[in-house]
Amino acid sequence: MNISNQEFLLSEVPSVDELKPKILGYRQQEQVLDKWLVKRLDTVLPQVMKRADIDCWLVINNEYNEDPVFWTLTTYNQITARRLTIILFHLNDEGKVERYSVTRYPMINYKQLWTDQSISQMNCLASFLKELSPKRIGLDISDDFAYADGLSYSLFRQLYKALDEEQKKKIVSAENVVVGWLETRIEEEMAAYNDIVQIAHAMIAEAFSNKVIHPAVTTADDVKYWMMEKTRELGFEPWFDYEVSITRNGNKHFEGDEVIIPGDMLHCDVGFRYLNLCTDTQELCYILKEDELDAPEDLKKALAVGNRLQEIVVEQLKIGKTGNEVLADSIAQAKSEGINPCIYTHPLGFHGHAAGPTIGLWDHQEGVAGSGEYPVHDNTAYSLELNAKVFVERYNCDVQISLETDILLRDAKVYYLAGRQTKFHLVK
Repeated sequence: MNISNQEFLLSEVPSVDELKPKILGYRQQEQVLDKWLVKRLDTVLPQVMKRADIDCWLVINNEYNEDPVFWTLTTYNQITARRLTIILFHLNDEGKVERYSVTRYPMINYKQLWTDQSISQMNCLASFLKELSPKRIGLDISDDFAYADGLSYSLFRQLYKALDEEQKKKIVSAENVVVGWLETRIEEEMAAYNDIVQIAHAMIAEAFSNKVIHPAVTTADDVKYWMMEKTRELGFEPWFDYEVSITRNGNKHFEGDEVIIPGDMLHCDVGFRYLNLCTDTQELCYILKEDELDAPEDLKKALAVGNRLQEIVVEQLKIGKTGNEVLADSIAQAKSEGINPCIYTHPLGFHGHAAGPTIGLWDHQEGVAGSGEYPVHDNTAYSLELNAKVFVERYNCDVQISLETDILLRDAKVYYLAGRQTKFHLVK
């Protein structure tokens, strides 16, 4: 596997203001995403349904209790389901997916089936399924993936009551269709992802600078909320509560009102959604003392160990391996090189902690049942999240070097999206 060796130099990271003209407005985003949706429905969906050996997939949900996958299947302006909304996908003998809706209101990209409202939606669906006579009917029920477990119990009961005995025997979990649909990126998404992650790098670089941080005055929470406000200002959606923490003399502090002082190492965790794609980034900053021009050598060496652990996981991330196999092989290689690793890498895409193979959890370094057994596929994105505990002589203790950078697996090659951090952000 070839590996992109992109590394971003802090002096080369553009400012957020320089990137602002590239950010699309609401109407432009709608136009772009609706085009991407049609291409995804025409190309990704047939691929994953065939791979899962499911020729019929149902997504059934009520307004305000939407299936987690629902919004990824509809146009940008359909923010919620409308009343009871049923969509049906049928993989025909020609390998194409036919798309239908059993809804009161028409849906763009779907042929409306429920035209005679004297019969119920579920009975209409059951009648059409009898006509289609699919081999397997996939429902969103799953023990391992929350994204594939969106069918409510009440709607399942209603569906089950409407189906005949032959149809009931065809019911299977659609989890491999759902996960495959969510994790697979089309060419346009992969091309855009680099610029999206670049915005995250730019925002962190600005936050971890003298523009935002005034040592002995600024607190960890000041920096955190500056980034939260900047995210909102840009029109993006944070998908979790950001974190900024302080490591001082080897000990980590999480108090939000802790004042930043020279000699501190700062850590941040930031993630937002733009163009339906999530970022997830952790970077490090060093607050220079009066007589310092750069971060101390022992801390720079510790960061290099964290970078080497990133490279090891990237080397082990191979198509066909399960998440647990990538985890086990990465840990074994890291330990053989004298690294003390903790790996909790996860898929990235429509969601932050997205659908796909789980590659460790911080409290499950032995592997993860269920989602950890799912294999790595091509054209997918991941958040390369991990830490290495490195002994730092000046503190006479281990320091946790926590890093997170976004990567893309494309054509069996791994790329660091918009580069990765190999040098500390510095604040004078």
